[in-house]
Amino acid sequence: MTQPFWETKSLAEMSQAEWESLCDGCGRCCLYILHNEETGDVFETDVGCTLFDAKKRRCRDYENRLTRVSDCVQLTPENAKTLSWMPDSCAYRRLANGKTLPDWHPLITGDPASVERAGIAVSPDLISEDDIDDALLESRITKTR
Repeated sequence: MTQPFWETKSLAEMSQAEWESLCDGCGRCCLYILHNEETGDVFETDVGCTLFDAKKRRCRDYENRLTRVSDCVQLTPENAKTLSWMPDSCAYRRLANGKTLPDWHPLITGDPASVERAGIAVSPDLISEDDIDDALLESRITKTR
């Protein structure tokens, strides 16, 4: 039996298809994240990016997201380890830091719904950034990372 690609390849060695398959579809990277500059604390909100489809937990325009959303971050093998606002459960961040995929990850279970059952997926009831004033973002904090 051969080992899965994520156990034998570095992030930089993966094909585009392998790279994309690492995404568990949780949607956490598409939430508004607030940072406390003084303490370094990171706060997750229930506000999603304008392009984020909360029901499908996918970007509505993935191919053009970087040009359409000015603060969208392109995840790369080089920055996966340094983006501290990414959730600890993120496969890219985990692999970049020498960890394994969690047992609920769809690549392990073969089931995309496993991320929901594990309680990792964002709620389908998110608010779009288009529907909230920036001044109210602090009132939408749901957890500290």
